[in-house]
Amino acid sequence: MVKKYKFNLSAQNKLIIAGLLVSTALIMGVSYFAIDTIREKLYENYANSGQLLGRTIAIQSYEMIKDIPKNSVNKVFKYHDKVVLEGNSDISYIAHKDINGNVLYTTEYDYPQRKAETKTTLTTPVINEKGVIRGYVELGLNANLAKSISNTTKNSMLVVFAMMWFIYTVVIVLNAILIRRELRILRRGVKEISSGNFGTILENKQASGEIKELISAFNDMSQRLHIYEEQNIDQLTFERNKFESVLMGIANGVVVCDSFDKVVLINPSAQKLLNKAVLNTSILDFTDSKGTKCFKSGIEAFKNTPLEDVEIKPVSFSIKVDNKIIKAITSSMYSNVHDYLGYIIILIDITKEAEVDKLRSDFISNVSHELRTPVTILRSYIDTLYNYGDDLSKDEQKEFIGIINDSIVHLNKMVNDILDFTKLEADNKIEKSMLDITSTIERALVGLKVLADEKHMKISFVKQNDIPPVLINEEAIERVMNNLVTNAIKYSPDNSKIEVKIELTEDKNHVKVSVKDEGIGIAPDCLDRVFDRFYRTENTTHTIKGTGLGLHLVQVAIEKQHKGKVFVESELNKGSTFGFIIPLTDKTSDIVQNV
Repeated sequence: MVKKYKFNLSAQNKLIIAGLLVSTALIMGVSYFAIDTIREKLYENYANSGQLLGRTIAIQSYEMIKDIPKNSVNKVFKYHDKVVLEGNSDISYIAHKDINGNVLYTTEYDYPQRKAETKTTLTTPVINEKGVIRGYVELGLNANLAKSISNTTKNSMLVVFAMMWFIYTVVIVLNAILIRRELRILRRGVKEISSGNFGTILENKQASGEIKELISAFNDMSQRLHIYEEQNIDQLTFERNKFESVLMGIANGVVVCDSFDKVVLINPSAQKLLNKAVLNTSILDFTDSKGTKCFKSGIEAFKNTPLEDVEIKPVSFSIKVDNKIIKAITSSMYSNVHDYLGYIIILIDITKEAEVDKLRSDFISNVSHELRTPVTILRSYIDTLYNYGDDLSKDEQKEFIGIINDSIVHLNKMVNDILDFTKLEADNKIEKSMLDITSTIERALVGLKVLADEKHMKISFVKQNDIPPVLINEEAIERVMNNLVTNAIKYSPDNSKIEVKIELTEDKNHVKVSVKDEGIGIAPDCLDRVFDRFYRTENTTHTIKGTGLGLHLVQVAIEKQHKGKVFVESELNKGSTFGFIIPLTDKTSDIVQNV
């Protein structure tokens, strides 16, 4: 219930107030009459002064133009009137007219503001020496001088009235003024507190009684609020700094957006992923180098997702920024009272994972296709031999068995590639010993001669005579040579040549082995990836099938197991040169870069 307080005046106070009101009315009436009378006389005298001023200007105008050409009259009027206007602020404009009332020159266009302030207009004839009227001068007055004198008179009267009024009221209001002054101090202090300026101290030396106690209580409250504010700000600052430190240290990208999609915070990882300044910009407007709005559709889908679903599981979507594939995980932000504040986007670079998934998918597809072919052939020919073997001639049976054997060899190679890949990826440690690498290569080439003869190809082996023993794993080097030479045979035309060469490098600390063919070659944009696992150039250069593991196995065997380096040189339709360089011993660690 709101309490209502009544303010009761004593009879003495009522009498004083009544006398004050009567005296005030009387003084105001006398002051108004005096001011009005003075104002009338003032404006009457002002008009007479204006007439005199107009006659003076008319005489001056005639004297200036009576002996000059007509085409110079306006210039004279302009100069003369400008001087007059600048010297007399009461004149708002001057207009010169001929005997017919036509305007010869007026200042109202040069001084439009002063023209608008015109209060009084006076017209004075221009008379020559013979008393003949030659024209007129129209003078506009703004009555500034009269107004100033009137205001001064009025103010003087008001001062007298105010002094008399103060004498009557000082007794009544003196006590109220003292109390109000103290209450005003309190009100100012309350405003400071409401504005957040905790710690405001009020002076209470001149206060007395309950007001002094009230001011003391206010000062105590203000100091307590100031202490609480400092503690709270320190805690908030600490929490914010801790949050930003954690955010900036996160390996994944983090982008914080407000409820209007404006980026308010971003960590270095996100900045690096996006490769563009996005702070204080709308995330919906972010575009990559091609001008594509990467986040727009994903964020719109996030906003259209029901709130209960977002709280259970964040919304994920993938974006492509130039050559990067980024996974964006988006979740909402809320205050303690569950007010929506915006959302956070976690950015994860999944470019490599996406490439591996694609390679793995291609590998499974290739292997499945490659395995299906020999298995289908084996099943078909074995079924024929089993059911109709007695009806076939010996030559037909031999042909069938040869096809079955080729399919088994093909199948065996693919399985070995897969097993070798799994073994090499799992453990790269192998036993090595000092061996004659030239002999190892020669043995590998003997087994490959049969494949070359089928395509009427010639394999030549160019070897340097002074090659010392090399620290190698013989089985691994034979596998490397088998893969390199087999590839050269597969991708070269019939009746072509393959040159295998072994030599020492210029520093005499490394052995360089190369396999040069006359095949179809490799496109320049594929050279950097031919040794990647599952990568196959068949998709762009030819249709020979394979697992995409052979060259990767060569790279693992040479670079991981023998601390060497593989290389490739190729040109489309002019052949390729694959090879490797390995150190003579483990102590030789510097691999030749320019091969």
